[in-house]
Amino acid sequence: MLYERWSKIAADRRNEWALHDLASGRRWTFNQLFAKGEKYEADGEIIFPTGNSPGFILRLLAAWRQNKMVCPLEPDQARPLTEAWRNPVTAKLAPQIPGIPDRHSVTPALQFFKCTSATAGASRLIAFTAPQLAADADNIVATMGLRADWPNLGVISLAHSYGFSNLILPLLLHGIPLILAAAPLPEIVRRAAKTEEAITLPAVPALWRAWHDARAIPANIRLAISAGAPLSVQLERHIFEATALKIHNFLGASECGGIAFDPSPTTRIDDALVGAPMQNVELSLNHDGCLVVRSRAVGETYWPEQSPALANGTFRSNDLAELKDGQVFLRGRLDDLINVAGRKVSPEAIERELLSNPKVRECLVFGLPSRDAERTRNIVAVVVSSAGESELKKFLLERLPAWQVPREWRFVDSLSANARGKISRSEWRRKF
Repeated sequence: MLYERWSKIAADRRNEWALHDLASGRRWTFNQLFAKGEKYEADGEIIFPTGNSPGFILRLLAAWRQNKMVCPLEPDQARPLTEAWRNPVTAKLAPQIPGIPDRHSVTPALQFFKCTSATAGASRLIAFTAPQLAADADNIVATMGLRADWPNLGVISLAHSYGFSNLILPLLLHGIPLILAAAPLPEIVRRAAKTEEAITLPAVPALWRAWHDARAIPANIRLAISAGAPLSVQLERHIFEATALKIHNFLGASECGGIAFDPSPTTRIDDALVGAPMQNVELSLNHDGCLVVRSRAVGETYWPEQSPALANGTFRSNDLAELKDGQVFLRGRLDDLINVAGRKVSPEAIERELLSNPKVRECLVFGLPSRDAERTRNIVAVVVSSAGESELKKFLLERLPAWQVPREWRFVDSLSANARGKISRSEWRRKF
């Protein structure tokens, strides 16, 4: 199904340019990319594309043509076990791997694995069928208004769900050209943008901040997207004031693809607002107040262990949310709530207040066990700021109840977001 759609796109746009690799200087038309993909062979039962290069796309096309399973990986990621794919019933699996879904046990067959980002714990895999992948691309292109005359500039990981769905699938299933940049460095982004009259630039907040600080945001961006981590209103407003460029906030999840998108031409006034539901995506809340996503793009199952949180076209997230006036507001994660003497607070609520202080550049809040049994947990703040602990405590006391003000503070030079733009709360919690 996917290769057939790609073949039609390549035929319909045969003489239009499809891919520009800035590292090599090579540029392919759709017909040239199709011809290259026809000759490319992918070895193995499961294909593991990696890196941000044309080779990633060619390996993917070969897998589609040869009807093989695909599992994109970051360059430093270990390959998941593959032995069981030869015989899902009798294969000898390591004790920690209880079972692998037979790719042909569902109709249509499973064709794709995504790796979760592991920001909330151990990484696991999510299995998808071809129609589920295609539905996500269709929703993204329709909701965001991606256009062939506004080619995507690719600086985010192609292996991550965000990059794969916003860069690779629009290229191969919708004919949206792709420019691959060697790295997201400010000067490289400047040069890359100059190759076209207009571009679409999907990125993460850490990159938008770096480009803004370096005054490197290209003037020919027609659609600017931010996902992968929360985009602060403060950063969004600063960029808009400096460049008149609106950064459109995008919420997605590896399990279901796009969830919500902010299409408004003006900056948000609430950090919790992530946008309106994507086209063809139905949102609701469960009894815990967590977001429930239903769409044709929702994945088939988790691996190695299945879960009722992902089944039958429904993804039951741990994201606490509010649905109001057709908009989605995130209120934190259920599993991140901090219990302080029987009262619970979302770390995101404290982070939003801290980030409203112009002296705070980055922050992360979480709970740790307290020595005081009655208190249950202490609130810890890890902060990148020019202000000190006493000043920030006083700032928060003017905005929050005293029990929500962090008891422990750590001041660092950077929170070190990963390549996907995410800051792992669980990793920082482990450090303490």
